[in-house]
Amino acid sequence: MEHTRAVAYIRVSTDKQAERGISLDAQRAKVDAYARLYDLDLVDVIVDAGASAKTLERPGLTRALAMLEHGQADALVVVKLDRLTRSVRDLGHLLDRYFAVGRWALMSVSENIDTRSAAGRLVLNVLASVAQWEREATGERTRAALALKRQRGEYTGGRPPYGWRLAADGSTLEPYPPEQEVIADAHNARDRGLSLRKVALHLDRLGHRTRDGGFFSVSSVHRLIARAA
Repeated sequence: MEHTRAVAYIRVSTDKQAERGISLDAQRAKVDAYARLYDLDLVDVIVDAGASAKTLERPGLTRALAMLEHGQADALVVVKLDRLTRSVRDLGHLLDRYFAVGRWALMSVSENIDTRSAAGRLVLNVLASVAQWEREATGERTRAALALKRQRGEYTGGRPPYGWRLAADGSTLEPYPPEQEVIADAHNARDRGLSLRKVALHLDRLGHRTRDGGFFSVSSVHRLIARAA
């Protein structure tokens, strides 16, 4: 392959790692060795220290990509794809904008990816597809587990609904008598034909308050009755 100018991008995700140099030196060593092995002209090594991969808006990454756009480098080198991004969507954006055929190259040391070749582009697309599948499968498993817990009356996190509280076992919900009384009074008033507004006024006259200590509104009464139905 022809001589290629490359900019390396390395990242650590926490300030503690950045302060101690954890993995930064290791990433730099791997990048240097990779450049020597494949005869790359390493024009710069750009670091994002203590930067999360949740977004592409990182100073170092922005500068590295700008070097490609300004003709200062022909390829971007990372030790591992997750140093670049952990998001399949963001990876797709980078591939479309920067690393499509005929544009700049993306090289990953650990995954042995080099998009200058058709094989490298194939491996990268397969990895992206697998990552997308894994994320969707994990989401499906999580939703199924939460649905099963709800069916069993187990606590699934967040604030328990009005009328319920977390039981002593820390995993199930149990009726909370003071709030259950409010729900019963609301239902009785509604059964007598009162409008939602009048039910709210009725609860106020009885001295009932929301969990936050406020007055019941029409919308809060509606949620209260609908949830308990």
